Amino acid sequence: MLLNDLIGRKMSIMMSAVPSTAGYTLMGGAVNLSMLHGGRFLTGVAGGMTAASIPVYISEISHKKVRGALGSCPQITAVFGTLTLYALGLVVPWRWLAVAGCVPAVLMVVLLVFMPSSPRRLLSLGQEQKAEKALRWLRGAKYNTSIELNAIQHSINTQVKITLAQLATPIYYRPILISVGMRFLQQMTGITPILVYLEPIFAKSSVSLEPRYDAAIVGAVRLLSVAVAASLMDKAGRKALLYTSSMLMFLSSLTLTMISHTTPCPAVNVTAPNSELGNALQASQETALSFVPLISTVVFIFGYAMGWGPITWLLMSEVLPLVARGVASGLCVTVSWVTAFVLTHAFTLLVDAYGLYVPYLMFTVVCVFCLLFNAVCIPETRKRSLEEIENYFRTGRTFTIRQNHPSVVSS
Repeated sequence: MLLNDLIGRKMSIMMSAVPSTAGYTLMGGAVNLSMLHGGRFLTGVAGGMTAASIPVYISEISHKKVRGALGSCPQITAVFGTLTLYALGLVVPWRWLAVAGCVPAVLMVVLLVFMPSSPRRLLSLGQEQKAEKALRWLRGAKYNTSIELNAIQHSINTQVKITLAQLATPIYYRPILISVGMRFLQQMTGITPILVYLEPIFAKSSVSLEPRYDAAIVGAVRLLSVAVAASLMDKAGRKALLYTSSMLMFLSSLTLTMISHTTPCPAVNVTAPNSELGNALQASQETALSFVPLISTVVFIFGYAMGWGPITWLLMSEVLPLVARGVASGLCVTVSWVTAFVLTHAFTLLVDAYGLYVPYLMFTVVCVFCLLFNAVCIPETRKRSLEEIENYFRTGRTFTIRQNHPSVVSS
């Protein structure tokens, strides 16, 4: 939360390599459980730093026409990286797998050296020439940077240092509440406990699938769905994908709720007329029913990964006001991970006490709230500049920026 504004988005991402490398090194050379816990804690810190900084950095350097697709890239690369680690884990001992985790962190620092800082960050520091140079590097030599720079500068000029009293004004509290609400609902859909406890969930659901295939199926589905989201983000729009995502998750979680209900069905003696035929029918029915939880879970993960997974990160970086973007993004990530932590712990308690029925029912209800939240609270930001989005919350009615300079009027 603090590093985003103190040293900038780019440097925050680069700084995350320090706890990441130290954590993986500690795990790779671990001789006791405390070293594993310490290494895991450090990599968690690094994950939190990147989660709060990367979406903001990408949104601030991207052109509005491709910001949706580029905003999906962190999810795509995260899923691809997960699949890569799953594959390495089949042939590489866990110690060397931890050592391999250092490589992307070091590579990230080397590659980021060649990337510019955020033009918005540079302009907010009064470094106009560096901001113009960075924007030209990002947009190309033939791009007219003056219009975009003027729009960014106008947005910065209208910013004031936030006080507690000003947080009560809609321009600040509305986008912050929307972002926090999205991060909270995203985790309350149950995606984290479902992914973490996928193998025992399948075992309780009598899914006839070898555990080693779980990760491969989930990884492939997530990669496919995030790729679909990236290709449609700037065409269909954010809200349309969120509606689709919410409906898919609702239908699949509702199905999982119904099939996990422990109420027994009325007994029917299907084996009485013909014992062998009855046994065969019963076996085929059990086999068919065993795939229903698998298909429903895959649909749930597909729906999440094409909407509420990547889009909430993107929208968080789009709607937050520039003056509070660094701290507010850290707040959103904090809410997200705290919710995930509490829900993952509560999930095991609910399953032990009531079975899968109660948590699935809760996730179904949350998906309904996701639909309503998207309909009422979330604005459509497709093909809108960050300055236009900020103007929407400032005026409460329009994305169009009206000022004395015709060259920077956006419509």
